[in-house]
Order: sequence, then C-alpha cells, then structure tokens
Amino acid sequence: MNKTVNINLAGIFFHIDEDAYSKLQHYLEAIKRSLTGTHGRDEIINDIEARIAELFTEKIKNERQVISSREVDEVIAVMGQPEDYMLDEELFEDEPTTRTKGKKLFRDTDHAYIGGVSSGLGHYLGINPIWLRLAWVLLTIFSTGAFILIYIALWIFVPEAKTTADKLAMRGEPVTISNIERKIREGFDDVSGKMKDINYEKYGYKARSGASSAATALGDGIMFLLNLFVKFIGILLLLIAGTTLIGLFIGLFSIGTFGIIEAPWTEYVEIVGPGADSIWIISLLAFFAIGIPFFFLFVLGLKILVKKLKSIGRTAKLVLLGLWIISVMGLIFFGIQQATERAHDGEVVITEALPVKANDTLYLSMKGDPELNSTPYKSGNFNFSNISGRDVIWSQDIRLIVRSTQDSVGRLEIRKSAEGKTREEAMARAEKINYSTSFSNNRLELGGQLTTAPENKYRDQEVQVTVFLPVGSVLYASDNTYSFHRNSDWYEDVLQNGDEEQFLLITRNGTECLDCPEEEEDPWGDSEDNWGEDEEDGEVKARLDVDGEEYNVQINRKGVKVKDENNREVLNIKSQSKS
Repeated sequence: MNKTVNINLAGIFFHIDEDAYSKLQHYLEAIKRSLTGTHGRDEIINDIEARIAELFTEKIKNERQVISSREVDEVIAVMGQPEDYMLDEELFEDEPTTRTKGKKLFRDTDHAYIGGVSSGLGHYLGINPIWLRLAWVLLTIFSTGAFILIYIALWIFVPEAKTTADKLAMRGEPVTISNIERKIREGFDDVSGKMKDINYEKYGYKARSGASSAATALGDGIMFLLNLFVKFIGILLLLIAGTTLIGLFIGLFSIGTFGIIEAPWTEYVEIVGPGADSIWIISLLAFFAIGIPFFFLFVLGLKILVKKLKSIGRTAKLVLLGLWIISVMGLIFFGIQQATERAHDGEVVITEALPVKANDTLYLSMKGDPELNSTPYKSGNFNFSNISGRDVIWSQDIRLIVRSTQDSVGRLEIRKSAEGKTREEAMARAEKINYSTSFSNNRLELGGQLTTAPENKYRDQEVQVTVFLPVGSVLYASDNTYSFHRNSDWYEDVLQNGDEEQFLLITRNGTECLDCPEEEEDPWGDSEDNWGEDEEDGEVKARLDVDGEEYNVQINRKGVKVKDENNREVLNIKSQSKS
C-alpha cells in the first residue's frame, strides 16, 4: 500500500501517492534545469505549475481522490518532456504532440484601450481589433446606446487573460512548456523593444495608457457596484429559496405525508381530493416539483456569495432533474384523475304532495340548523362539521323556485344533483344528499342547508326546491327566503325579489299583491289627448288635470307658461337665450 502525500500546487491542495509525487518532483526539477539562465524562469515555472494543477483538477472527481502515477503520466504527455529543451535552443520549436483545443474567449488587457473586450474578441474571431472597435462605436450610435450595456456585460462576465496559459488559450495555442517559455520570452522581448523605441511610441503609448487608466478606474467603480448588487441578489435568493424550502418541508412533507401537525385544511383536502391514501403521494410529488427548482436557486445564491463553491456534481443534477420530471408528470396525472371525478352530472328528483288548495294561504320560510350554527343564507361554499359525534359535509347551495299550477292541489319538487366519474356514480352520490322539509298548518319550512357523509366527497352537491301552488292560492314568503330565490327569468319563478313579507295571490302568469299600497295616479297623465305639438315653430301645448283643476301648459323658445282654467297665469319661466 503506497503512502500518500499532501502537496500545494499553484495554491491548490492535492492528495498524491508517493510514487506519483516522486515522478512529478523529478519532472518539475528537470524543467527548472532546462530553463537555467532563461529570462523569466520563475514566471514560466509558476505558469507550468498552474497548468499542471488545472489538468489535475480536471481529472479528479472529488477532493479526496488520490492522484496516481497514471494521472501524472497523462499530464506529462500533455505538457511535453523537458529533455527536449536541454540540447539546443533551436530545439524549443520541436514540441510533443498534444491535443489541440479551440480558442477561449478572454479579455486582452495588454492591448486594451478600455476593457480589452475588442482585443479579446479579435483573437477569438480572428479579426483585427480596430474593426471591432469601429463596429462598437457604430452600433452604439445606431442603437441609441443599447450596445454599451452589451459591452459592459462582456466586460463583467468575460475573464481577463492574466496568466501566460490564459494568453496561449486566448490565441488557440496548446499550453505546453515550449509555448509558455516562448510566450514569456516574447513578453521580455516586447519590453526590451519598447524601451528601445520609447520615443517612437511615446505619444501613442501615453494616449492609450491614459485612456486605459481612466477606463480602469471607471471599470473598478462599476465592478464594485455590480458586485454589491450581485451579492444582494445572492442574499435575496438564499432568503427566498431557504424560507420556501422550509415552508414546503413543514407544510407539505410533515402535514401532508406523515400527519405530524394537524391542520383544518387537511380535512378539506381529503373531502375534495382523490382520497386520504393519495394525499401523501400528492404531497411528496408537490414537495419535489416545487422544492427542486428552489433548491437550485438556493445553490445559485450560495455560488454568488461563496467563491470556489464546489458543484453538487453532474450525477446529483441528473437525479434531481429526473425526480422533478417524475413529480410534475405525477401531479399532471392526479390533476387529470381529479378532473375525471367531475366529468358527469347526475340528479335525482323527489316529488311530494303539498296540501294547499285555491283560497288557502301558504306561509313559506327557510330554516337553519343549530347544530351547524348556520343561518338561512344561500352560499355555494361547502363546510365540514361534526354533528352529534359524526362528521358531515354541508352546504347552503339551495335554490328556491315558486311556480303556479293548474292542478287543484300543490306539490313540492326536490331536485338533488351532484357530479361523478360516470353518470351512474353521480346519481348515486346525489341520492345520498340529506335534505329536510316540514309542513304543518299551512306553514312550509325548507331546509337552508344540505348534508352528506365525508366518504361521498364534495362534488358540487346542490338542491333545487320548486314549490308548485294552485291558481287562486295565496303565498306569504318570509324575508329569509330572499337570497335563495334570486333567480333569472329562465327559472320562471313567480316570486320576485322584494315580494317577501307580502300576501301574493297566485295567478296563471304570476302573482298579484293583496296588501301592497295603491300607487298614486300620475297627475300629468299618459294620454296622448293631453299633449299637442306645433311642428312649425316647435311649440308644445299640454292640458293637465291636477286634483280636479285643469291647467294649460305652453312650452316654446321663449320659455314655459302655465295658466289655470280661468286663463290666469300661475307660472311664467322665461328662456335665457336670445332669439
């Protein structure tokens, strides 16, 4: 069993076995010897170590994995053998065969005027940066400044090419020892050339340096504000996602699945839903369907706040994605199943004799239920209560209709309706609706509520009561019937709203109020004989009878005149307009 060694390579800790460590150490020492006397030797070594650390990071699956000799050999194969550079300076052009990767997008700050975006894009696209800078200017002008936001976004999200390895990747060159050494040497040669030709580039360098410094200061300020804003977004995501996940865990997982916490709404879910046996499945599916997206939002918030936060892994992401898809599909399935539970309507009609004849007076009222603590008032909602030790579903969805009949005796028609998966199931559910009425001494009391057992579920149970009264009978409806018979003309209800607390004579086509106050006669009259109009000059004349006295009214452009039967003027209103 090999011993393991902990090493720090370019600021990153790795676990490596003893043989692999020895091989890596000899490799790095050989590189150092090959670069003896080379300008920028330390920077080349640092870049090589950073590249090796990057390759190791790509190969290991987790932080506890130990690097073996095989991984070291693979890295050496990519980086190249140092012996090739110990013979002659010209042999640096001979490189080992490596896997060539495509270009990576970086900001080239070495040749930047503002943020290095155009220079970096120039390397990536193979275009002279001057054309890109010209395009930025034109697009910004013609887009009324919108492309400034795109430039700032690229400035923020595109990384800067800081290391030699980054600069090689920016140009699409393999990151090998010889390329790193060549790039470092080019850097030193560029500096030497600038020192020699400083007078030649003096003004251009100063202009570019000044613009770059100002842009850097502006960029630093913008970056600070944006970082502050991004941190705020991260905190906000953590708070929202965290509280949502906790709420889901308590509300859907604990209550819905295991029943640890008793809540009134769980009973309503059982009454409306597919059944108690399915609630825990729906709760679990809802937990995953809602919770998984918020979990990823929580992780995103952590990544914004914590740098170098390790990913949960590709496998975990795929598992969570699969769970989310299954949960959503499961909820859709239960939703369709719930819809089919209400696919058909069914009704049951019960007819009862009502011993009311012509000239009889029927007193009609609605009654509440003291055990349900209900007062008579129509409502489409349903409730869940306990009556004498048994649970019941109850509703005040009762419709009252009064109609006239040619029969000599009245009758009562009770129509119970409900919904179900099939018509037969809906009819069976309607039959199980409990509804009570009572009749005594010409007083009819109708129940203001219906009840049914919880196992019947709530499936839009309703009761419609139609009272048929013979022509010639009299109806006196209590005020508490008002909300139950607010019907449209389609129902042919002869009891109109506002007719309560009055004696109504039932006729063939409606009712006639027996105790309503007589309407006062309109003193102005509605006969055409009392009105006349002179079409020529637009004058209107009228003759009115008020309390036995006749008055003549004349209306024209000059105003209004009223004269009594003796032709005396009693009113004269002159028009304000000039003729």
